[in-house]
Amino acid sequence: MKRINVLMLVLFFLPVFNSSVIAQTNHPFLNEIEAFKKMDQSNPSEKGSILFVGSSSFTIWKDIQNYFPEYAIINRGFGGSSLSDVIHYASDIIYPYQPSQVVIYCGENDLATSANVNADTVLNRFSKLFSMIRKEVPRAHILFISIKPSPSRAKYMPEMVRANELIRKYLRRESGTGFVDVYNKMLLDDGSPMQDIFLSDKLHMNKNGYLIWQKAIYPYLRKKG
Repeated sequence: MKRINVLMLVLFFLPVFNSSVIAQTNHPFLNEIEAFKKMDQSNPSEKGSILFVGSSSFTIWKDIQNYFPEYAIINRGFGGSSLSDVIHYASDIIYPYQPSQVVIYCGENDLATSANVNADTVLNRFSKLFSMIRKEVPRAHILFISIKPSPSRAKYMPEMVRANELIRKYLRRESGTGFVDVYNKMLLDDGSPMQDIFLSDKLHMNKNGYLIWQKAIYPYLRKKG
């Protein structure tokens, strides 16, 4: 009788187990993460490098190393990721590198892709990611790049401002952190986003936008020590 009961339990939970495995396998951006793993196998990154991680503003910054030639940079921006995606893949794209500094740009997609997400949600997701990094890479300096004012997402700007301020205040209470304000550096005098620093999609930046980021980020980068 006991053997029959055990069998029934296994059969009962098997569909649940299978569905969780499928969900894990089909998580967005898996192909990009697997590509990173293959890169790491063929060309391992130096421990203690500066890790840039987050969404497409990093993904398309292919020549980021040229902007910061004095530093060893690892770029693990992927797709149009949200903070939830970075959290999901943290064990793949953050922990293995044991970086001396983690530079994060994420949160913009969180606000833009769901009506149920607001600035408080972004803060909660960021604080979870922050705690995870602190646990697994305790000596890493953590630097957050503020959400940028993309012209195509102008309607989200008030919530972007609030999310930036919440994260800035959060990091102010933590040691070994920094907050880079690129938001205000990308605005015209009337408070509207600059247009000539973006590509035609009015979402991703051109070289002029990245030059603004370069100047803003440089003072916060840390040498290995």
